Amino acid sequence: MNKSLNFITLAIFAPVLIIVGIAGFLVPAEFSLTSGAPAYNVFHLIFGALGLLIVWTRKELWLSSFNFGFGLIDLYQALASALHLPPEKYFLWTQVDDILHVLIGLALVIIGGYGLFTLTRARKEKQT
Repeated sequence: MNKSLNFITLAIFAPVLIIVGIAGFLVPAEFSLTSGAPAYNVFHLIFGALGLLIVWTRKELWLSSFNFGFGLIDLYQALASALHLPPEKYFLWTQVDDILHVLIGLALVIIGGYGLFTLTRARKEKQT
């Protein structure tokens, strides 16, 4: 079975989110370049687990939607950090977090958006 770009991306990204969430609880703040706020760690654990569940379904629409949606969430986090919007006081982002959110967010929006565009185009072609 061919594995799509969205499948491969999420199959790598979901476990990384889980590792980041666990590491956030284990690495002392003075040794971390990113936030170790408990709410931020739980956020990573929940979305990593959800991402793994979606990988196991192998449903392209879900894979693409998760990547696109999480990319938007990442971009929002960078914006929220810069503009001091919620959940800033719970997530306590660092400059490294901001950079990662922009880079990863853009990549996920592009990858997920490409998958969604391809699915939409394929459905339209089937209808004609």
